[in-house]
Amino acid sequence: MTARLKIGDLARKTGKSVRALRLYEERGLLSPMRSDGGFRQYGADELARVYWIAKLQDMGFKLAQIESLISTVESQDTAPVAMESLRELFRGRLGDTRSQVERLVQLERDLMEALAYLEGCRACTTEHDLEGCATCDSVHEDAQVPSLVAGVHLAPSTPAPIPSSSLVRPRDT
Repeated sequence: MTARLKIGDLARKTGKSVRALRLYEERGLLSPMRSDGGFRQYGADELARVYWIAKLQDMGFKLAQIESLISTVESQDTAPVAMESLRELFRGRLGDTRSQVERLVQLERDLMEALAYLEGCRACTTEHDLEGCATCDSVHEDAQVPSLVAGVHLAPSTPAPIPSSSLVRPRDT
């Protein structure tokens, strides 16, 4: 028999709050045993379930979706059918995660490019205002202004066009 954990011990071990664990129980996501004195007691299965819930939440699942997932899996006639529904769900999330990683990698590149460009601004010896940065050639002679820097100011000679879709139009009242 493995040692049972009290709710506070489970909370410390998993990084979840006692309140969250009670909510999981209320929503049917956890089913702890009770001691003779009525205290919740959690074993290895409940510990694994809390870690699983945390992973699903990290993937963007809400508790209601997790409840539905559990219900779907538990309502299947056979384990292979239940696992197929999980496999399809996870396959979809993997695609979403890969897209998010690609966006983050591009953001990382943009940030590195902007930081490298801005390092050159430390050596700027030209006294000018913010608009002057758009045409400054004291340290960035032939450098393309990175998009994360270009949006800070507009070059005085080439104002950026405002897309008509972003214009606010008054409503008819």
